[in-house]
Amino acid sequence: MAGRRGAPRSEAARVAILDATAALFAERGYDHLSIEGIAARAGVGKQTVYRWWSGKSALIADCLLEGMLLPGTLDFPDTGDLRADLTSWLRTAQGIIESPTGEGLFRSLIAAATENEDVGRRLRESLADPRLFASRLREARESGDLSADLPIEDVSETIIGALVFRALARTPADPGYAERLVDLVLGPRTAS
Repeated sequence: MAGRRGAPRSEAARVAILDATAALFAERGYDHLSIEGIAARAGVGKQTVYRWWSGKSALIADCLLEGMLLPGTLDFPDTGDLRADLTSWLRTAQGIIESPTGEGLFRSLIAAATENEDVGRRLRESLADPRLFASRLREARESGDLSADLPIEDVSETIIGALVFRALARTPADPGYAERLVDLVLGPRTAS
C-alpha cells in the first residue's frame, strides 16, 4: 500500500475494492484480473484503486493477508502427531502453489513483497512467522520427540523458504518430498 496520496482512504471503498478483488480472483484467476474490472465491480474509479495500491499484486497480497483468499486452507492441523501434521500442511501448501490459481497467487505475493516493504513484512509475519509451528515444536522438544537443540525459530522460515524456492523454480513436489523436508528440518526421529 505504498504511495498512498491524496484523500484519506474510505473504509467502505477499501472493503469494496478488496471484496471485488477476492471475488474476481476466485472467478477468473490472477492472469485475468484487471484493475479496471476490480474498480468496476467495487463501484469506484480505477484512480481510487491506484491511489491506494500499486497494482493487482499488492491488492492480492492484502486480500490474502486479511484472510479473504484461501480462508482456513493453510491452518496448521493438530492430530497429536507433529510430523504427520507438518507433512500434511506441506502437502496442502504445495498443492495450492502448484495449482493454476495458486501459481498466480504466489507470483502476485512475490511481486507485491518485492515492490513494497510493508507488504513483504506483513507477508513474512503471516506466512513465515516463527510462531506458525513454534508451540507444537516446543511441546515436541520438551517431550523428547525432537532434539533438545532444535532451533525452533528457524523451522518455519526453513520450511517456507523451501516452498518458495521450489515454487520460483516451478519444480513440482515429487512423492515423498514433504516427508523428506520434515525429516531434514526436524532431524531424525528420536527413540520412543
